[in-house]
Parts: sequence; C-alpha cells; structure tokens
Amino acid sequence: METVLVTGGCGFIGSHTDVELLEKGYQVVVIDNLINSSPVALKRVEEITGKKVKFYPVDLLDEAKVEQVFEENSIDYVIHFAARKAVGESVGKPILYYENNLQGTLVLLKAMQRHHVRNMIFSSSATVYGKPERLPLTEDCRLSVTNPYGATKLMTERILEDVTVADPSFNAILLRYFNPIGAHPSGLIGEYPHGIPANLMPYISEVALRKLDHLTVFGDDYPTPDGTCVRDYIHVVDIARGHIAAMEHCQKPGVHIYNLGTGKGTSVLELVSAFERVTGKKVPYVIGPRRAGDVPSCYASCEKANRELGWKATHSLDDMMRDQWNWETKNPNGYPAE
Repeated sequence: METVLVTGGCGFIGSHTDVELLEKGYQVVVIDNLINSSPVALKRVEEITGKKVKFYPVDLLDEAKVEQVFEENSIDYVIHFAARKAVGESVGKPILYYENNLQGTLVLLKAMQRHHVRNMIFSSSATVYGKPERLPLTEDCRLSVTNPYGATKLMTERILEDVTVADPSFNAILLRYFNPIGAHPSGLIGEYPHGIPANLMPYISEVALRKLDHLTVFGDDYPTPDGTCVRDYIHVVDIARGHIAAMEHCQKPGVHIYNLGTGKGTSVLELVSAFERVTGKKVPYVIGPRRAGDVPSCYASCEKANRELGWKATHSLDDMMRDQWNWETKNPNGYPAE
C-alpha cells in the first residue's frame, strides 16, 4: 500500500483530497500548521471513510520536524497544498508570503531529496496566467502574475522545473486550479474562511445565512454577457480526484502541467442566480466599482488532462450549489472547536 504525504491536508482542498486518497486505498500522512484550517476536518475525513489519517501539526518552516515526518514514514508521493493563499493579504504582507510559500517548499524538497522521494503533485493556480493571452486557457499560454501570491505559485513552478533538470528521476506534476467551490456531499467537510470571506462562494453563502447584509459585485461593465466577471467554477471533489488521476497516470519523470477546471465560464450574476434557484434563498447584492487586478474572463481548456490523465470534471453548477449549501446549513459556524 503506497503512502501519500499531504501538506496542508486539513484545509479545504486538502481534506477533500484526503478522502479520495483513502477511498482509493492509499495511506495518508498529513502535515498542517492549522493557521487557516481545523484538525476537526481530519476527524470528519475519518468519519466519511472509516479509515485513519496520521497527522503531524507541523509548520513546513520547521526543518527538524519535517525531517522527523520523513524519518517516521516511508513516503511514495507528496501532494503539496500548504501555502498562504489570500491575494489581498499577499499584497499587504509580501515578505510573509514569500517566506512561507517559497521557504516551506524548499524545506519540503530538501527532505524529499534526503529520503529519495521523487514524486510531487503541486497545488498551483490559474493565477499564473495573469491576464489571459487567449480563451480558453491552455497549459502553453503565456504566464504572468499581478500579486505576490501568484508570484509564489509561479516561482514554485520554476523551482520544480529546475529540480527536474538537476534530477532527471524527479517527477513534478503542476496542477493549475481554476475556482474550486462546493463541498463533500456528506456535508461533513467544506470551506470555512476565518473572518470576512475573500472568495465569492462562501460570501454568497454567508449572505444567504444572513450573517452579512449583502453581496458586493465588483463591476458590471466588463465585456461579458451580463457585464460581471466570468470565471471557471469547479467542484472541489473534482479537483481532489484530479490529484488521484495525476498520481496514477503520470508517473514518468519530468515536469507535467495540467489545468483543472470545467472549461465553462460562469459570471458572478449567473452564479448568484444558480444559488438562488437551487437553494430557494435570496442573495441581495449591490454593484460596486471594479476591483483592481480583476480580468473580465478566465476559463480553462482541460483537454490535456482529459486526454493524458483520463480526468474531467463531472459535477454540474447545480451540484456545486447544492453541496455548498448542504455544508453551510449543517455547519453555519464552520468546524467546532476541538
């Protein structure tokens, strides 16, 4: 039975990936510093799967403790989620983002090198495309970034490319996610941000729960069908399954890059309308000014992942809305304190 180390495995995408790994028969070891996540998520993962997860409450910047994890476990694959991820915060605290996201990755890579672990699946982002060169975005599109968070993702991609040049036996899979939303259909795990949500879907949910008065839509004068920004929203379970597909179908050394999205763009107002239709809840909104750095449209071509990994998104927008609301209504205050 192969063992997968999941960094950031208590987080939103990490916890859903834990479930998919366990259900496919892998052993799972999780590292998470719990800055923006909860250990309760792992208990819920174990409840869903009936299987145990080995957990280390460790920060990747702590080289000695990361080394201990590798010494105590025979790791076959590393799935690397652990990173700070708020775009706005990264602009205000760039040093924090560069130190955490880049130094943490370097500590992890050095431990992998010492223990001869040569398979990494990296949680990258569509943010590395910056202003889209063309739509839909393919993996060979021009790369550019507009904020420190995106810069750390692109720099990590470059680091991994250099590692594969230096070590021809190293296998680096870069998965560029688009916009993960939804939750596990059980309603036991999902996304619960600390403070005011930075992402659209949790914000919509909190307005529907009457925790917030209204949603602010940033701009309605973009060159899109209804004037609001268009993004590629994908169910988090589909994202999680993309990691399993990458592990199982892409085992040759080198760098391998795949978009994970649906290939379909949905506007902000279309997302609000779908949520209202599926849940029966009204979401009051006001139109605000455009937000600096937002591009009008961004959606993926996922033909390469379909062709080479046998993967494609299977959940509809209605599925995403249903599972998101199921999670929110069952956990209106997020995960309980331990």
